[in-house]
Amino acid sequence: MDDEPLWSMLEIQEFLDEWLVAKWRSGPHHGLRDPGRTITPNQKYAALLESARLRPLAMGGDHYVELLPETWRAVNSYGIKINNRIYDCPDLAPFRRQLSGVTRKRDLREIHRDPYDAGWIWMRHHWETGWIPVPWKHLGTVPQPFGDLAWDHAAADLRGEGNPTPTEEETAQAVAKLLVRANQGPADQSDGPVSRPSKRDWRVAARTRAAAESPGPPPPRPEPPPVVEDEPHPHGDEAVDGTDDEPIAKVIPLGVFAPFKEADKRW
Repeated sequence: MDDEPLWSMLEIQEFLDEWLVAKWRSGPHHGLRDPGRTITPNQKYAALLESARLRPLAMGGDHYVELLPETWRAVNSYGIKINNRIYDCPDLAPFRRQLSGVTRKRDLREIHRDPYDAGWIWMRHHWETGWIPVPWKHLGTVPQPFGDLAWDHAAADLRGEGNPTPTEEETAQAVAKLLVRANQGPADQSDGPVSRPSKRDWRVAARTRAAAESPGPPPPRPEPPPVVEDEPHPHGDEAVDGTDDEPIAKVIPLGVFAPFKEADKRW
């Protein structure tokens, strides 16, 4: 009906995800055939895992960071600069003005970032495994998460107003004003003329808000709590139920299906 509210892109994406899980993956497909019958994608996936003697491994936070777009940057004395934004944290101290050793990338550092959330970047730790989360220098100055779309739009507005080289602080303030002004709705004209957001401002603010509401990579993980040694049992290592003398069956562990390791194999 015309008078009913429209669905947002995020709601439509949720409907599609629900349909894929509840309908598409659970229904038989003519392209997936077992002798004499058609099977579902879930059944085919289970059969392939069983034949390969593997079990699926849930993806962790590092895997999500691995899938983000990558870029290569140097770690300068002030931090890492991307799109006129500076990212810095104390964990970068050992890497400042140091070569990464990756000669094919001119000794730069591998950086992964979310184009829809400019608040954080992740630098690959080339000496160890894992990632180093690095926050934006002005994190918290903008009322909500934003991406490159809002940043580039605010910088273009500043250049159009006669500021050919806006600073990082000026662009951050312009992004904050843009999102606040667009989210407040139509301005009250009773106290005089007030600059109203353009259609482009509305679209940028709406896309930024939708991206902030959609699930993205998990935030940087805090340090794990210290491991507490279990207290020794008062009866030593012997089992309380008296089953120590029973033979233990041989345990044959299943392999782990790690997508990134499987992709590196050469058949």
